Parts: sequence; structure tokens; C-alpha cells
Amino acid sequence: MKKIKHTVYFLCLFSFLFSLTNCKGDGKSEKTEEEISTTKSEIDFLSKENYGTTANGEKVEQYTLTNEAGMEVKIITYGGRITSLKVPDKNDEFEDVILGFDSLSQYTSEHPYFGALIGRYGNRIAEGKFSLDGEEYQLPQNDGENSLHGGDQGFDKVIWTAEVPSDSTSLILKYTSKDGEMGYPGNLDVTVTYTLNEDNSLDVAYEAESDKKTIVNLTQHSYFNLTGNFEETILDHEVVINADEFLPVDETLIPTGELRKVEGTPFDFTEAKKVGKEIETENEQLQLGKGYDHCWVLNDQSENMHFAASAYDPESGRFLEVSTTEPGIQFYTGNFLDGTLPRQGGEGTYAQRSGFCLETQHYPDSPNQEKFPSVVLNPGEKYNSKTTFKFSVK
Repeated sequence: MKKIKHTVYFLCLFSFLFSLTNCKGDGKSEKTEEEISTTKSEIDFLSKENYGTTANGEKVEQYTLTNEAGMEVKIITYGGRITSLKVPDKNDEFEDVILGFDSLSQYTSEHPYFGALIGRYGNRIAEGKFSLDGEEYQLPQNDGENSLHGGDQGFDKVIWTAEVPSDSTSLILKYTSKDGEMGYPGNLDVTVTYTLNEDNSLDVAYEAESDKKTIVNLTQHSYFNLTGNFEETILDHEVVINADEFLPVDETLIPTGELRKVEGTPFDFTEAKKVGKEIETENEQLQLGKGYDHCWVLNDQSENMHFAASAYDPESGRFLEVSTTEPGIQFYTGNFLDGTLPRQGGEGTYAQRSGFCLETQHYPDSPNQEKFPSVVLNPGEKYNSKTTFKFSVK
């Protein structure tokens, strides 16, 4: 009789456990694809959300990349813009260190290029004109008589197509610029890949191909303020630029063609120097740009990755290093911010010099300056460029 009781007991227990297992299995199968995708994204440190709709009815998405250290970068498909970048300070406090807005409508209506991908041509082209093989091309003149950052409808204002690779550490953005768009020749296929690494560095890799001879100069236009407090200016940041020469400009901020030595001038950042130390110095070039808004000629002109610049905020301890394959870097100190643009978070405005840009690129007006490195892209060739922004503390 005891044997029978034990047998019945074990059969009941087995049946109970089996039913529990089935219930668990049923719950899993009922999970939606969206929930499964979200779970996977959380594991892979990537998530996606709707960011809004443009006036033309185009849907904009925001992607968030996070690494194990807790660094976080948010990117929207409108203009491929970085909308937020949170990095730790010396006390391991995470704060946003780039200027941005709270809504899509602000990004579409205001034009300081906050966080944007820039193309087809970063920086200025004199009178919006250039020639290839004897044919002249006219671009929009959206910066006085010059063309700036690809024209009034450049890459900063288009919707990019997003792809997420299987490892989920990167975000791939793609855009095809049609032949004649903003006056540029050739159908240009562009791919930009943002990769967040575990050493708190952010890679920005650019690729492009064209079916017709054209010009290309792509860059990233984030405004940094390493204090994490946008009420403060960037004048106490200590900057290094790995360049013995810079490009002086005329009254319209087009390079004169001269490569001028930085030694003995306010443009010497070969050793760490506070941004504000000489920015108000009586200097024609500073007066023309209302501060620093010039391209430095990097000492390493190879196409390998090389150190370009660094910035350090003694207050927070945050340290930014910029490496690139590009020959130049535009250092811009937010001179045209005038207190009219609302700060992220809804309180206050962005004052003059509340952010700085370190835009790795070829030189401004290169298509019209024979002595500058070429920006011509021929059919069958591939444009490749890479820049890394690495954050640490000291």
C-alpha cells in the first residue's frame, strides 16, 4: 500500500511540475515581437523610440546607444543629429555635454546645426561656385554670398535611413543625395556609422560613392560644453590643437589661401591653453570671426588615424580627445550664439560661447583652392573618413 501511495504522490508531483512548465512556455510564446525586440535591445544596449513627425509628415526616430560604463548617446534620423551625449565627470556623475533642443520642431525651425551630420560639403565655398572639368556648378548662397554646410537643405535637414547591425553597438545611417541636389553633381550614396565603444569613445565613420565626378567633405557638428552646465561658457576649457599652422580668412570667412604659422599668435594651441585667454585680443582674424571660427592645418596629414585636438574642463575633470583621418579641424567657439535659442530642459537660453565645435574636415573652399588637399570624388572611388571622440577624466 505504501508503494502505491508513493507512486501516486510522485505522479501528482510530476504532473504539477509539468503543468507549471507548460504555463511558462505559453507565457513566452504570447510575448509580442515588439517586447522581444525591446528585451534584446536592452541586453545589447540599444533602444529606439518615436521622436516626432516633420511638417511634411516624415517620421523621425531616436536611437539610444549605451555602453557598460553607462555612457549614453542619443541620435535622431533627422539630420543624423546627436541630441544628447552623457559622460561621467571626476565624481562619476553623468551629465549631457552637448547643446541641443527638447523637440523636433526646434531642430527643424532653428539652424545652428546642433549635433548634425554636415554635407555634401562641410564649411564654406566662396560665392557658392566651383568647377569640375571646365563645368561650373552653382550652389545655394546661404551664408551671405557663400555656400555653407551643403546649402540651405543640406544633410543636416534630411531624413536618414537607420540600420542596426546584429551586434547592436553601432547605428548605421544612410542617405542618397540625388544628382543636382543643392546644385551638386552625381547621385551620392552616403553611409555614416556611429559606434559607441566600451572605452567611452564614439566613432563616426563616413563612406560615400558617386556615379559622377563630384566633391565631398563630410563632418559632425556637435557643440560641446564639458561642464555639463549650459549656463556656463566654455572659456575656461583648456584646448590643444595639433597644428603649427591655420588658415586665415577674409571678411566673408573664406580662406585667403595662406597657411599661417600659429606661433606668436592667439591661434597657438600647440600647448594646453584656456579658450578665453586670448579670444578678446586685438587681432584682425579674431575680429573677423567674432572669436575662433577657423580651420587649423593638422601636423599629421596622413590618412591614418591621428591626434587632432583635445579639450579639458578642470571643474568637472572631463577630458575629450579627438582623433581623425582628416587633414584639418575647424575650431568654432559658438560666437554666433546670441541668447535667443532655448536651452534643453526648458530653462534659459544658449548664450554666446556656451559651446564649442571641433569639426574634423578638409579645408574650407578647397574646390577653389588648388594648393589645398583635393575633395574631388570620382566614379568608382570610395570616400572614407573617420573621427573618434574619446571621453575620460583627469
